[in-house]
Amino acid sequence: MKKVRIQIGVCLTIALLFLSSCNPHRYKTVAAQVPQLVLASPTDPKTFNYANNQTFPSVFPFIYEGLTRENGLTGEYEPALAESWKFSPDNKRVAFTLRPNLKWSDGKPLTADDVVFTYRDIVFNPLIPTDQKESIQIGAKKIFPEIRKINDRQVEFILPEPFAPLIAATAAPEGIMILPKHALAEAINSKLPDGNPKFISTWGTDTDPKKIITNGAYVIDSYSPSQRLVLKRNSYYWRKDKDGKQLPYIDRIVWQFIENLDTQLLRFRSGDLDVMGDTRPLRSEYFSLLKREEKRGNFQVLNGGPWSGVLYLTFNLSQAKDKNGKPFVDPVKSRWFNTLEFRKAVAYAINRDRINTNLFRGLGVVQNSPISVQSPFTLKEGLKAYNYDPNQSKNLLKKAGFKYDDRGQLFDSDGNRVRFTLLTNSNNLTRVAIGAQIRQDLAAIGIQVDYNPLNFNVLIDKINGARDWDAHIIGFTGGTEPHGLANLWMTSGGSHSFNLSQQVGQPKIQGYVANEWEKEIDRLFIQGAQELNPEKRKKIYGEFQKLVQEQLPVIHLVNDSAIMAVRNRVQGLKYSGLPSWGLWNIQELKIKE
Repeated sequence: MKKVRIQIGVCLTIALLFLSSCNPHRYKTVAAQVPQLVLASPTDPKTFNYANNQTFPSVFPFIYEGLTRENGLTGEYEPALAESWKFSPDNKRVAFTLRPNLKWSDGKPLTADDVVFTYRDIVFNPLIPTDQKESIQIGAKKIFPEIRKINDRQVEFILPEPFAPLIAATAAPEGIMILPKHALAEAINSKLPDGNPKFISTWGTDTDPKKIITNGAYVIDSYSPSQRLVLKRNSYYWRKDKDGKQLPYIDRIVWQFIENLDTQLLRFRSGDLDVMGDTRPLRSEYFSLLKREEKRGNFQVLNGGPWSGVLYLTFNLSQAKDKNGKPFVDPVKSRWFNTLEFRKAVAYAINRDRINTNLFRGLGVVQNSPISVQSPFTLKEGLKAYNYDPNQSKNLLKKAGFKYDDRGQLFDSDGNRVRFTLLTNSNNLTRVAIGAQIRQDLAAIGIQVDYNPLNFNVLIDKINGARDWDAHIIGFTGGTEPHGLANLWMTSGGSHSFNLSQQVGQPKIQGYVANEWEKEIDRLFIQGAQELNPEKRKKIYGEFQKLVQEQLPVIHLVNDSAIMAVRNRVQGLKYSGLPSWGLWNIQELKIKE
């Protein structure tokens, strides 16, 4: 018995040590009892270089700002680093005036030179593959505006033609954020052995976090891969409250990396996390559970209505080859994927209402448009909807030359069994469950789906790097300005994954072909950006939405409701489904112990 007691005591000691090490609230030292917010992310950051970012969530909303920002409640664009802006009468010149005495986190002045550097030397640089290019390329020739320094506090954009989305392009967190010239100019001008700018490999996650210069509310204090990233308040941050107190109020943020959402839920319920669902709405099945525990757990569950992002399934329509002449997509599968009747058959076969009922507990919104539901440009009526109809699926497939055997298995006209691999990110359990249902739905029309959820960062590398995938389920953040989707929908965009063109810094590809309907989407986006009249813009983007639903490069699924759980100690939240980040006003949040 004595031996047993010793073993139990040792186990208890080990367990307590383990729990202590996992509890981020115990991360504070006795000497550092400061206001602290503990959050969770399903993945580590991929980079500390804002220009290289292609994923959400990321660290950048904590540490950088743009000239303007989008209000997460109203969708209006507000002053940020720039205190004001003024358009010329012909709308072809826009002058921004920076706030006085702006500083970087290392105390160096933030001036018009940094703004010019960010836009001209980084975003406009043809050798740097940043996703922000599409947001500010103007007209059919994709011309960047000219940007010039007027004085230390003023810059002017000179446009080749009026450009309606300009202010949206300057607005954080989705738009262009300003980077420090004094810290990064040398990396722009230096070359790697392959001829690319050194900047491309600068400020990776292996960089000492204290060397990352920021202008936002926070700086990175430390980073432990697969564990946590700790941020501390930027002592040079410009914002102050109405009483003149410098923001942010919260001194430190601990960003835990917890891939499994069920584990996140356990950690939240045990009190280890202050917020859950800020970067991705809570799973719907958590809603009723947490609602019952609000009073006992001293937290509240917020429902901000439909989330502004979209969720979709897409096929790899690329007919291109790698530098060695190998097709990215098996030519047999490519013929299926590039057959419109095939894509429509898949759309009709997916029971989206059942997805909403079973997986979203009826809290979701069946999506038929690529534009966020909150946007005034969303087409409310007249969009083609692919409601569940497996008989229609089979008729379309037969019309396209596909055939069934006596066991109901689908074959193409050459006798090839119709079978493909479907990917999604494994950390999002709702998407994993959606994929499992889609596999069942497609089996009912004779298609065999090999389902393979992957780590999110691995998935992104496979989609945008190796390009060797058949189909995937993924989400895309949204907002009120349709041109914010240009990087996804224009053929030159880095997120145009369903037919990804040659991208800067990637190995050469051969035989890229854009479909005529893709070229028409390009034309509509250019036209929509040129038009300043909101009603005329709405008509243009209505044509875009109809074209997407007719050609089905993506099959829209069910959109989340914006649900977030937050402890009552966190005060000052302004929550809605519009922003991609529930804590968009992080600077104003307070912790009440």
